[in-house]
Amino acid sequence: MKLYSFFNSSTSYRVRIALALKGLPYDYAGVNLRGGEQGQDAYRALSPAGIVPVLVDGDTSMTQSLAIIDYLDRQYPEPRLIPDDSLLRARVLEIAQTIACEIHPINNIRVLKYLSGKLGVTEEAKNDWYKHWVDEGLAAVEQLLAQLPAGPYCAGDQPTLADCCLVPQVANAMRMGCDLTRFTRILAIYEHCVAQPAFILAAPANQPDYIG
Repeated sequence: MKLYSFFNSSTSYRVRIALALKGLPYDYAGVNLRGGEQGQDAYRALSPAGIVPVLVDGDTSMTQSLAIIDYLDRQYPEPRLIPDDSLLRARVLEIAQTIACEIHPINNIRVLKYLSGKLGVTEEAKNDWYKHWVDEGLAAVEQLLAQLPAGPYCAGDQPTLADCCLVPQVANAMRMGCDLTRFTRILAIYEHCVAQPAFILAAPANQPDYIG
């Protein structure tokens, strides 16, 4: 397998966590989003939207982190990241999609660049935008977590897709200076996860294309 990734991309980070949890080896191909490599024709042939990550598995390639992790779960089912139990599956997907659909899309690098570039939003206003939507989204996640089994991970004693999404989002929020102190369960889950070997392996600072 080959993963096209950017060290600081939360979507790439999700997939790296999933691959690490499953113990799947892969070749790493860095795509420098800051340098615009995602817009080059050769990369657009792999990712028509010009986004990361892209996973290549044999003759198959795909984009979109949740689709990739669902594929990995079906092709390489141990350990399972999307539970079989119908209700638990729905709860895990609910958290993952709250992060992936409600928080991330309006705060990713393309949107922030458009705000400051095309629309001329000030740096202060752009940061306020980011922090507002993180606060709104994580407040919802904190409530949703109360519906799941207690444990060190989002859904109890085992990591799931929810953790794959939560950890990168929290890491980015911390990097952007968001105040997360009121999200006690989120922070407890994050601190537990980032101390585990698979999450350490997937962390941005441990990627070949890391820029300090």
